[in-house]
Amino acid sequence: HKKLWDIVKDTLKARILAEAFVKTEAKIDGCFASGHGTVLYFEDMSVVRGLQDAFPSYKDNFPTWAQHTSAMHQFAIWAMLEERGLGASLQHYNPLIDEEVRRTWELPEDWMLIAEMPFGVPTGEPGDKDFGDVDKRMKVFR
Repeated sequence: HKKLWDIVKDTLKARILAEAFVKTEAKIDGCFASGHGTVLYFEDMSVVRGLQDAFPSYKDNFPTWAQHTSAMHQFAIWAMLEERGLGASLQHYNPLIDEEVRRTWELPEDWMLIAEMPFGVPTGEPGDKDFGDVDKRMKVFR
């Protein structure tokens, strides 16, 4: 967990201006790295390619379906963490950190990092987020 967030900070420090990094580092240290742990979500692309080869009629759909599966796992794990009184957030520092994560934990080349989910005891309520009018984003047909 701590090593992951060190990787994120080292990666970002090399990419952004020092003045901007101060705020970034404070957010990482005060939010993500200060939690109990981080769940990393990966997709084994060799499995996706195997399914594409086995079912060529659906070849173009398997990467999308793999993302759907990952999203369902992310949601389920988030809900389980919350049920136990923990808070979580979903982060996306990939692909910037992919190579270093792969090297650090000696992960297969075919594993694609999808997201990072730091979790811990909530220190406050989530801030408001404007999603726009749901009626303009979703249609229900009966």
